[in-house]
Formats: sequence, C-alpha cells, structure tokens
Amino acid sequence: MHYNCFMDKRITNSYTATILNAFGIHEEPSCVKELTNGNINGTFRIEMPTGHGYILQSVNTGIFKDPYSMMRNIDLVTDHIRRTVIAEGLDPSRATLNFHHTQEGALLFPHEDHLFRLADYIHDSMAFNTKADTSVLAKAGEGFGRFEAQLANFDASLLSETIPNFHNTKLRIESFERTVEENPCGRLAECEREVSHILDNKKESSVLCKLIENGELPLRVTHNDTKTNNVLFDRNTHEFLAVIDLDTVMPGLLAYDAADTIRFSANTAEEDEKDLSKVSLDLSLYEAFLMGFLGKTACFMTRLEKETLVLGIQTIVYEQALRFLDDYIAGDKYYKTSKPRQNLDRARCQLALYDDMKRKELQMHSIARGIIRANLGC
Repeated sequence: MHYNCFMDKRITNSYTATILNAFGIHEEPSCVKELTNGNINGTFRIEMPTGHGYILQSVNTGIFKDPYSMMRNIDLVTDHIRRTVIAEGLDPSRATLNFHHTQEGALLFPHEDHLFRLADYIHDSMAFNTKADTSVLAKAGEGFGRFEAQLANFDASLLSETIPNFHNTKLRIESFERTVEENPCGRLAECEREVSHILDNKKESSVLCKLIENGELPLRVTHNDTKTNNVLFDRNTHEFLAVIDLDTVMPGLLAYDAADTIRFSANTAEEDEKDLSKVSLDLSLYEAFLMGFLGKTACFMTRLEKETLVLGIQTIVYEQALRFLDDYIAGDKYYKTSKPRQNLDRARCQLALYDDMKRKELQMHSIARGIIRANLGC
C-alpha cells in the first residue's frame, strides 16, 4: 500500500492523541506544530503538558518503498550508537535519536492513509543552516565524522539498502545511456555537449564501483544526506549532540558522506546557477569540512580509503550531474523544478564544479593528506 507523505487539516490534538496512544502514550498533547523545512516526510513537533516533546512523522512511501526495512536500519544504528555513548558516559537521550515502538512492538503505525513513526524531541538543540561558513562546515564535518566513528565497528552488511543502488555509479551511467538513446521528450539536441562530457568521464567515475565489487574498499554505515542542518548541537554550548534524518542510512563508502556536503556547501554558486563562471570549489570550505570529518575518521580509515577520498568526492559530483541531466532528458520526473530547464542548469553547474575539482585535484589531495597525517591518532 502507498501511504501519503503530507498531512492535512485533520492533525488536531485529539487526532494526534490517537496515534500517541498506539505508541503507548496515553495523554493528549498541549500543542501540535507542523515543521515545513523538510521536502519528503510530513513532520510535526508535539508538546505535552509535562514538557516532554516528540517528533511525529508521516513516512513518504513513494520515496521509501520499503519503510519497514528503513526503520529496521534506523533501529539497529541508533541502538548501536546508544550503547556506544552510554559506554562513553554521555546522555543517550541527547546523543542519538530514540524512536518509539507501538504496543505491539512495531516502529511504524498505519492509520487511515498515513504511516506514522514517533521519536523523542531533543530539547535545547539546534542545527546550523548557514551554507558558506568555515566554522559551520568544520562543526558539521566533526558531527558526521563522529557519527562514522561511533559506527566504525558496526557490520554494515546487517543494513538493507534503503534506496537500492543509490550510489552505484556504473548502473546510473547505464540508465543514463538508455535515457539518451530513447530521448523521450526530444530534449537531447540542447544538451549534447553535456551528454558528451558525462560519457567522456564514465570510465574514471566507475573506478570506485569496481573497487567495491573486488572487495578492496570497505562498505561502512553511511548517512547519504550529509546536509549541515542534519547535525544537532547543544543550543547553549554548541557541542555536538547527534546526527539526524537517518532515512538513507545504509552501506556505502565513507567518501560519499564527505562528498555530498562538499558538493553542496563548498560550491561558490547556487546549485542551479546559470553563470558558470561563478561556479568553483572553495578550498577553504573544503578544508574546513575535512578538518572536522577526518579529525574523527582518519584513525580507522584504510590506506585505500584515504587514497581514493578525493576521487570519491569527484565521483559524487559527477554522479549528481548525471542524475540531473538524466532527469532533464527524461522529462523532469524525479527532481522538483520551479522554472524551465532547471535540471539542465543544475547539471551544467555540477559539471562545472566537477571540472574545477579536476583542475584543483593536486590541491585537494594535498589538503586531505595533510589533515590525515595530523590526525592519524585521532
């Protein structure tokens, strides 16, 4: 069954109380507020008369085809982090997400045409939304690096693929080539140069897939949506608390998590910038993120993980360009657009960033190696 992702005006205190009751919470909330900063799940913050808070979400099963496996992943990962932080003497209620089980032991509760989950709200927490700021990127890097470190000894093979082949660049290239051949919307003529650019670099961008297939690179627990606002900090001390938005947690390469933040936050232009002269990799922002990230991960990375870190970052930028261009040629079926040719503009922007990364490849390597050498003991 496909469940709707966004709620409607039925979300009242009494409606919410029915859902809370299913999770074993037998009291009506004092306030229910919709949070609108997410694009996938319907999200509500619930305040109780006792002062306790919850996050209620209606899961988008159009995106997450197997929500029960997704929630199993989250349960395994958060349970592992909880045990880790308890051993470190930290407060587990603030150091990881805590999802509630229904009275029947389930993590999801189907109600009418929605599929709900419930987590504790972490009070006195905050996230940074600033994009181009070295201090924010360093903190975000440290947060995601800490997340990786907490899960460094977790067996990633226990996790399902939330979105199958999410970063299988080889398969994405094959799919792209089929889209180009079919040209379903007649858009190919206006982007032939970009298509050629993608195909000219497909061999190098498939290297990591081959290393995974050969068992040369370890699959780790990866977040796969490493936006700066997915890291929570204490509102007063700005100390790292927890990584949130765990829907895409699954096996992957450590480089992928570094890459996605850098791709978005260290780009000097907006993601759909038309003036490609504005697009470049800001090396100071790149370095800031890696200072935080590698400061927590360098000590357990394998030699090949370190050597292929820069290639991994470049590969994700290439892959994102491919995905935008594939979607444009196919008729804008996946990514939301607010203006004509936006996915083509996005693809061009990512290709320009990829080209700038190739020009700065030696500098990227030098910065990463220097940070790794300084943090081998973590």
